[in-house]
Amino acid sequence: MKMLQKLGRIPIGLTLPALAILLVVIGIPMVRLFLASVNAPAFSLTNYQAFFSQPANVRVLFQTIEVSAVATALCVIIGYPTAYLISAAPKRLQLTLIVLVIIPYLTSFLARTYAWVVILGDHGLINTLLLNGGVISSPLPLIYNRMAVYISMVHIMLPVMILPLVSVMMGIDRSLMAAARSMGARPSAAFWRVFFPLSMPGVRSGSLLVFVICLGFYITPAALGGLGDAMLSTFIASQVQTSFNIARVAASAFILLAVAGVVLSMFGLDLSDTQGRMAQRTQRAWQSRLPSFVPLRRYFGERADRYRAKRWTTNLYQAGAVGRWSILETVYIIFVMIYLLFPGVVVIIMSFSAGTYLEMPPSALSLRWYRSFFEDPSWNGAAWTSVQIGAMVTILSTIVGTLAAYGISRTRSQLRGSLTMVLLAPITFPSIVVAIAAYLGLVNLGLIGTKTGIILSHSIGAICYVVVIVSATLATFDRRLEQAAQSMRAGPLQTFMRVTLPLIRPGIIGGAVFAFIHSFDEVVISSMVSGFSIRTLPLKMWENMRNEIDPTIAAVASLLMLLPILWLAALYVFWWRSRQKALSPATL
Repeated sequence: MKMLQKLGRIPIGLTLPALAILLVVIGIPMVRLFLASVNAPAFSLTNYQAFFSQPANVRVLFQTIEVSAVATALCVIIGYPTAYLISAAPKRLQLTLIVLVIIPYLTSFLARTYAWVVILGDHGLINTLLLNGGVISSPLPLIYNRMAVYISMVHIMLPVMILPLVSVMMGIDRSLMAAARSMGARPSAAFWRVFFPLSMPGVRSGSLLVFVICLGFYITPAALGGLGDAMLSTFIASQVQTSFNIARVAASAFILLAVAGVVLSMFGLDLSDTQGRMAQRTQRAWQSRLPSFVPLRRYFGERADRYRAKRWTTNLYQAGAVGRWSILETVYIIFVMIYLLFPGVVVIIMSFSAGTYLEMPPSALSLRWYRSFFEDPSWNGAAWTSVQIGAMVTILSTIVGTLAAYGISRTRSQLRGSLTMVLLAPITFPSIVVAIAAYLGLVNLGLIGTKTGIILSHSIGAICYVVVIVSATLATFDRRLEQAAQSMRAGPLQTFMRVTLPLIRPGIIGGAVFAFIHSFDEVVISSMVSGFSIRTLPLKMWENMRNEIDPTIAAVASLLMLLPILWLAALYVFWWRSRQKALSPATL
C-alpha cells in the first residue's frame, strides 16, 4: 500500500510495471535482434546486402508494400463514403450502423479469413451457385490469387478505417457546412473546401493503422493467396520454421520494420498548418504574376457577391439539413454492411450442414459439427486453454494498463507523447517482428512452450488496448473531483479507489474486454512461443485450415462470430446499470 501511495505521488512511476513487461518481453530482445542483424560486435551490413542481393527477396518486399498500399487505398475509397454517411445519419440509425461495423471488427480475423475460404473456394458458395445454375461447367479460380487476398484483407481492415473516420467526422461542426452553403457555395464545393480538409486527420490515422497492420499480415495471404502472393511476413515465418538463421531473420524483420517506421515518420505528424501556409504563399505568388487581371477579377467578384446575397436567404435554412439519404447512398451503405456481415452469416448457415462436407445451402440441417466440437477433446481442450490464457492476460493487462494510463494522464505533456509511443509499440510494429522478439525474450527466460510465456507475450499487446481505452476515459474525467477529495484529507490511493476508479470503471471494463479478445484471437505470436506442447483455439483452427478442411472449423468460426454480440450486450448492460446508478441520486 505504501509503495502504491509513493507511486501515486510520482505519476510516471505508475507506468513502470507496463514498461518492465515491455522491456523484458520485446524491448531487450529487439535490441539483440538488431545487433544480430548487423553482426555485432563486427558490425557489418552483410545480412542486409545478402537480402537485397536476392531478386526474389526484393520482389517479395515490393510485393508486400504494393499489397499493403492497394489494400489501404481500397479501404479509404470504400471507408470514407461509408463513414460520411454514418456521421450524417440520424442518431438511432447512426448507433445501429456503428454497432454493425464494430461486430466484424471484434470478430476473430481467423474466422473471417476462413469465411472467405468457404465463399471463394472451388466448392464454395459462389462456385456452387454458378455450377448449380448452369452458368459455368467448372469452378472458377476465385481463390489462391491476389484478388482473393485483397477481398479478405479489405474486409478485415475496413472497420479499422471506418471507426477513426467516423470519430473525426462526428466531431466536425456541421454549421461550417451550413455557413458555406449560406454564402452561395454549392454542396460539392462546401464539402471539398470545408468538410474534407477537416476530416483529413481521420484519413491519415486510419490509413496509417491499416497500412502498418497490413505490412504484418501473415495468415490471410497464406490462406487465400497463391505462391506468387507471398508477403514478407510469410517469408520471415518460413525462415524461422526452416533454418532459423537468427542474423538473416533479424535483417528481414528490421527491413519490414524500417518500412513501417518510414511511413509513420512521413505521415504520422500533423502538417496541416504548414501545408496551409504553403498554399497561401503559393496562391499569393501566383496572383502577383497576374496584375493585369486584377480589375477584371474585382468586377466579377462584385457580381458574384450580389448573386450570393440573393441566394443567401434561400440556402440559409437548407444548408444544415442532414440525415436524409438518397436512394444511391442507401444502396451503397447497404452494400457495405452486407460486405462486412455476409461472410459471417454464410459460415453460420453452413455450420448447420448435415453432410460430410460443407455445402450452401445445406441439404439438411444438423448440429453434427457443433457436437463434434464439444465432444472432441482436441477442440474443446484448445478452447479451454484459450479461455484460461485469455482470463490471465485480461487480469494482468487490465491492472498494469490502467495504472499506466492513469500515470500517463498525470505526467507532463512533454513526456506523455513519448511514453504513449513506447507503450503502444507492440501494436504499431508488424506482428511478425513482435513475435520474433517475444520468442527471443522468452527463450532467455526459459518460458517457451509454457502458459506463462504465452500470457506474457499476449499481454504486451493487450496492455496497449487497455492504455488506449482507459486514457480516452481519463481524458473526459473532471480532475476537480480528485482535488475535492484530497482537500478532505483523502490520500492518493483512497482518492483513486473512492473517486477515480468508480468513474472510469466503464473504460476499464471496455479495456478488459478488448484485452481478452486480443488474447483469444492471437495466432502469430502464439505460433512462435507455444512450442509443440500448448495449442490454443486459433492455433488449432489454423493447423486444420492448412492441413485439412474439417467442417468442425465452421462450427468453431460461427461460435467466434457470435462472441462480439455477447460482448457488446454485456458492455451495454454494464453501461446501462452504471447510468442508472448515476441517475438514481438525481431522481430521489
